[in-house]
Amino acid sequence: MRSRTAAALLALVAAAVAACGHRPGLISPDYEYEEDLTLSLDGSATLVVNASIPALVALRGLPLDTDLRTRADLLKTRVRDLYTSPYSQVVRVGTWMRYGRRFVGVRLRVPDIRALSKAAPFAWSSYELRADDDQVEYRQTLKPAAAPSGVIGGGLKGDEIVAFRLHLPARIRWHNSRDLRTNAPRDPSRGNILTWEQTLSDRLADKPIAWSEDRKPGVMDVRMDRQSILYRTLWLFGLAFLAAVAAIAGLIWMAIRRGPSDPASSSPPR
Repeated sequence: MRSRTAAALLALVAAAVAACGHRPGLISPDYEYEEDLTLSLDGSATLVVNASIPALVALRGLPLDTDLRTRADLLKTRVRDLYTSPYSQVVRVGTWMRYGRRFVGVRLRVPDIRALSKAAPFAWSSYELRADDDQVEYRQTLKPAAAPSGVIGGGLKGDEIVAFRLHLPARIRWHNSRDLRTNAPRDPSRGNILTWEQTLSDRLADKPIAWSEDRKPGVMDVRMDRQSILYRTLWLFGLAFLAAVAAIAGLIWMAIRRGPSDPASSSPPR
């Protein structure tokens, strides 16, 4: 009976996930445009862009056909060509449908995040990564979108969400990410993931997505340790391993030094 109940629950969960499409809202928010950046301390990065075709046209001015009858293979080839540059190498392009709109997902390898603004699809941002004493500061400053203020088409209403997600390699010391609904400071997800969100209409109107510590508008700003979490973890693991080996060696040395106890002497009876 229990096994049948568990199987039924698993089937319901699987059906719910499948019904939600490529990026299920039960697991993560449905963004109309999203840049998901995984950053390394040396400036190299992996960047994933998930966006609808109408959003790419409005926000980035990319020459893409919003007609749903466009063949998926032709669309993927066109997107790959637009995102390929000396500053960003395309790893994979995918496409799916949601809310009656065509979406694409582009996974890129970025050799140096500081040069990414030279690639046309990312020219609306400037990227900074610099060391300051014992910390590293990352800044991404957003410039106006491609479309004139208020121009929304392709079935978009303006209340769709634009997001920038940042995966950091080290412990976060300070950031200016805030909750879209409450404007309260947003805690990092899983310790080192930050998200900045904005409505599509606000992004098209070039309203600041955040304010830097020195009050510059449109700046996503974060400071972190100069030492990566992975490096610190491996270092602590190495210290713990050496301590364990030293303790075992000490116990073995003490046992050898003590040696077996001398047997009690006995004399033959007289």
